[in-house]
Amino acid sequence: MDIPGHPARKGALKLLDAVLRRGETLDVAAHAALQGLRSGPDKALARALASEVLRWLTDLDALIDSATRQPLPDDAKPRAALRIMLAGWLRLDTPPHAVIATGLPLLSGGPRRLAHGVFSTLVKQGASLPAVPTLPAAVVERWGAQADAIANGLAVPPPLDLTLKDAGQTADWAERLGGASLAPGHVRLPRGTAVENLDGYTEGAWWVQDLAASLPARLLGPGEGRRVLDLCAAPGGKALQLAAMGWQVTAVELSAKRAQRIEQNLKRTGLSAEVVIADALKWEPAEKFDAVLLDAPCTATGTCRRHPDVLHRIGPRQIAEMAELQSALLARAAQWLGPGGRLVYAVCSLEPEEGAAQAEKVALAPDPVRAEELPQGLAPTEHGWLRTDPAMLAEAGGLDGFFVARFRG
Repeated sequence: MDIPGHPARKGALKLLDAVLRRGETLDVAAHAALQGLRSGPDKALARALASEVLRWLTDLDALIDSATRQPLPDDAKPRAALRIMLAGWLRLDTPPHAVIATGLPLLSGGPRRLAHGVFSTLVKQGASLPAVPTLPAAVVERWGAQADAIANGLAVPPPLDLTLKDAGQTADWAERLGGASLAPGHVRLPRGTAVENLDGYTEGAWWVQDLAASLPARLLGPGEGRRVLDLCAAPGGKALQLAAMGWQVTAVELSAKRAQRIEQNLKRTGLSAEVVIADALKWEPAEKFDAVLLDAPCTATGTCRRHPDVLHRIGPRQIAEMAELQSALLARAAQWLGPGGRLVYAVCSLEPEEGAAQAEKVALAPDPVRAEELPQGLAPTEHGWLRTDPAMLAEAGGLDGFFVARFRG
């Protein structure tokens, strides 16, 4: 019979193996790695442990290496188990005796004795983690001068952001939910809130969406019955926003499964949009649109607060592949914009190749973002683009990294 808490550690071990060895995302890995866990709390704990290991991996490894005579191979099982044990102790405040009881059964024989010795040594030394995670060297090299600032935004998992269907009721919903608002139609709640239990979920009064992710749709302005094309639309937050803002929405999504999620959210909120399952590189609309929103597929490195796996599985190859796809999608999106229409291009990436480098190639007139269109504390770049990162609005809980550019047809 498993020791209580041990199944979650086994799940975390499988998650980390999938991310670090096979390059899977945490979300994809969770389907298989957590299948054997029966309880919701065990699944949540496994995910939390794996996320904290990935967030603090460089620093956890430094502690492990400080307590071993010879460095353990990166893929050695004792190192993996120790990462989980240390994350449980130093990040989730699990008492050392409970860490030992639930973590050591991941190993047997000599590796188990080794892990016990290393962990006990670090406990006796009063080991601790720095205030800010140390980013992997490859990430620091890519992000350059902004890396230190971004790291500051990664120390604590992010809060829960909601986008309201009726922006006119922002103050009411903020009070009703006990949250704070950073923009009209936005409410922020502490992390760990059970979404399905919140007031307003059943009647579809809001949906979960990071504040930064809500900005691209906001920059199209009120729809007033005009037609908008939402490309690569899943999971659907922007389609919901646009519909709530009075646009006639056509949402194009390649994945039938992800398109189904959009339909479910439309049904829950009572909003309407035409959902088209198609490859945007092959699909052709019958007529042009008054506006186009392209939230393009990307490496998603801007979501590192919620998905710290991107810090370890994204490299030059993935960035180049995504940049090539974005260029192709942007070229097609520009063709479908009617005269005088607006095109908004966005990616939740911190990589220049997926942001500024793409915007510079668009053969449309720039439509600069204005400071008064943005939440207080954010400002457009000198080019009139919007660049957010996890270090911004830190006092209010931060936000994801996004690049957004706007153009006129």
